[in-house]
Amino acid sequence: MARLPKLTASEVDGVNYRRARTWEIAFSQLNNGSAMIFYVLVGLMSYLQNAGYGIAVAVAGVILTLTRVLDGVIDPLLALVIEKVRFRFGKLRLFMLTGWAIRSVAVVMLFVWGSDKGLGAGFFVGMYVVYVIGSSMNDIAGQMTAPILTNDPRQRPTVQVWATVYAYFFPALFSIVSTVLILPRHGNEFTVEMLSETAVVFVACSFVFQVLACLGVARIDKPENFTHIDVSKEKAEVTVRDMWNLVADNGPFKRYLISGASDKLAQVVKSQAVIGTLMWGILLGNMQLGTTLGMMAILPGIVFAIFGARYTGKHGSKGATVTWTWICLGLAVLLAAFCLSVDLQSVLGSVPLTVVFFLVYLLLNGSAMVVTVASGAMRADIVDYELDRSGKFLPATVTAAYNLVDQIISSLGSTLALGAVALIGFTAVMPQPTDSPTTSILFMTLALFFGLPILGWICTLVAMRGYKLDRHEMIEVQKRVAGRKAELEPVQPEAALT
Repeated sequence: MARLPKLTASEVDGVNYRRARTWEIAFSQLNNGSAMIFYVLVGLMSYLQNAGYGIAVAVAGVILTLTRVLDGVIDPLLALVIEKVRFRFGKLRLFMLTGWAIRSVAVVMLFVWGSDKGLGAGFFVGMYVVYVIGSSMNDIAGQMTAPILTNDPRQRPTVQVWATVYAYFFPALFSIVSTVLILPRHGNEFTVEMLSETAVVFVACSFVFQVLACLGVARIDKPENFTHIDVSKEKAEVTVRDMWNLVADNGPFKRYLISGASDKLAQVVKSQAVIGTLMWGILLGNMQLGTTLGMMAILPGIVFAIFGARYTGKHGSKGATVTWTWICLGLAVLLAAFCLSVDLQSVLGSVPLTVVFFLVYLLLNGSAMVVTVASGAMRADIVDYELDRSGKFLPATVTAAYNLVDQIISSLGSTLALGAVALIGFTAVMPQPTDSPTTSILFMTLALFFGLPILGWICTLVAMRGYKLDRHEMIEVQKRVAGRKAELEPVQPEAALT
């Protein structure tokens, strides 16, 4: 008996979904890979500030924190510009390449041309602000690709999978390039020459991936894919009022922001080096363990991301978020209870305890990866819902508003971590891996490492209770959008009778 072909999402849902080719998705998300190269380079900024511009370490931290907040403030202004402009060839490639060019020029000016020339802090801050503007422009345009490439619920989560793979792979690869290939050529010291060579190599590599990203979006980067369906105006324009209405009146978007902000704060605090010192160095007695586990988690994380895309495509972004947030919550509680019930100093000396700790930790990271994939699909759903709700297609605004919250939360993460460490006695000196574990260190570390994520996941579950864009509702959203677009299409003249 012949096997019946598998029905497509369009056939099952009764919606003519827009789909992208696999290579287009893979190439388009290389914009995220290119951005990750600059992310690694920015990690060397503290060395550049000190070696190339004579800025004190403490002042350097303040500068980077303030400019991070500035990044979030600039995003909405750039989003308004991106939403308003219209070009006959689209807009993604223009803003992606322009943003890349601005950030690249700023990097070359900082690392190559201006470094060690006695130009001082003023020049550094000015050029870094230019870098922030270019980065924001490139990132917003790159993140707009997801809702434009595809609205097929089975395919949309795969966009986030590729972005996640690059987010893991590129930082690891280019950190190796910097520390293993370039650093030894300069006596294993972060000198001005070493930083300059690293910048040139990184910028050149990023350009290759940026061009590939532009190829990935070339077919869909057309004016008709950015049109509004606000039939009350002859020519719909995006205004500041539209941006405000998105934040004020779009209920699912506000719930998405609450979910993202709570999870992001927990992630940022947990990733602080000082918290890693408390957990891996002092409590477990092996400072290198955190880095080792991070590398070990890459491959399982990618596997979970691929599985998460399939799960999200079948159950919708809300269904995947709720289910896997519960799983994350359960695993985090289990691991926290494990850490409280055993002597952490003895874990690495016992094979059974080590296996239990590693297994649950990797499962927790993998489950969080599924939530990340679902979150990426959810943002694209919100763009389509806003188009249905207000008639305005606002992918840049949704991205910028999320980035603003993301930047503010990220800037608060280090402050919260350092404040918490100060509460347990580390006011004059920072914790060191050689310090002895105490009860206060144990409880504070577990509160930050597991307690804060647990609180974030609880906030997500509460926010998702009123989030109405489940899989069935998104099908109806796509049907309504398709119907309203069909109404706006010009009527084709009937063929002449013969």
